[in-house]
Amino acid sequence: MKKVLTYGTFDLFHYGHLRLLERAKALGDYLIVAVSTDEFNAVKGKKCTYPYEHRAKIVAAIKYVDEVIPETRWEQKIEDVKKHGIDVFVMGDDWEGKFDFLKEYCEVFYLERTKNISTTALKDQIINDIQK
Repeated sequence: MKKVLTYGTFDLFHYGHLRLLERAKALGDYLIVAVSTDEFNAVKGKKCTYPYEHRAKIVAAIKYVDEVIPETRWEQKIEDVKKHGIDVFVMGDDWEGKFDFLKEYCEVFYLERTKNISTTALKDQIINDIQK
């Protein structure tokens, strides 16, 4: 069985997220998604609309996802790859090159982001609509 791993915050789940998970799953047989915890997002300077438990449950309900684990720190990626027997690591292409250090342990793919959609853009649009 070929195992795939990806990471993300997955706040305000949208079509771009769905496409990323669909394409990640197509690279193997079993997809593990590490969802950033609220505490880790605070370290990254992010505040989510929904708490970790809700975001993880939404991601777990997606048919392409076989397992959800928490992302608690930057340094856990090598540990996760080894612990879960990962064959393929996948991230969006805005992270291109940043996870090449994992090539020692598995294949690394950077998938093209869905054009014209992002959580930040959605949040900005919602704020703009409220302020009108």
